[in-house]
Amino acid sequence: MLVKDIMRTDVLTISPFASIKDALKMMRDQEVKALVVDKQHPHDAYGIITYTSILKAVYAEDGDIELLNVYDIAIKPAISISSELEIKYAARMMVNFNIKRLLVLENNQLKGIISMTDIIEHLFKELGD
Repeated sequence: MLVKDIMRTDVLTISPFASIKDALKMMRDQEVKALVVDKQHPHDAYGIITYTSILKAVYAEDGDIELLNVYDIAIKPAISISSELEIKYAARMMVNFNIKRLLVLENNQLKGIISMTDIIEHLFKELGD
């Protein structure tokens, strides 16, 4: 099974200039735990903002995140993988880098996202057969 077979293509993106409050609102409204941070130009890298990065910022700023923007706390470049690789390599990267999500890029263009949950759900489906 390849990454492209289970990745999600409905990826939510956010501007790096959005406020942390805007990011939190989008995450809450869309019921997601991460947002992809848009590139600023064709040769730029995508970033990612997660609940964890937001919590670290809240802690570092003693709860005062009013003046922080997404680019202040985004992880950039986000770790990415090709859609043509086997799922086992995505899982290995997640374990090796201690992360829960990988962006799926082709020619530096966002194609999707794959999470630990996606891989586990796929394994559950295989068990059901």
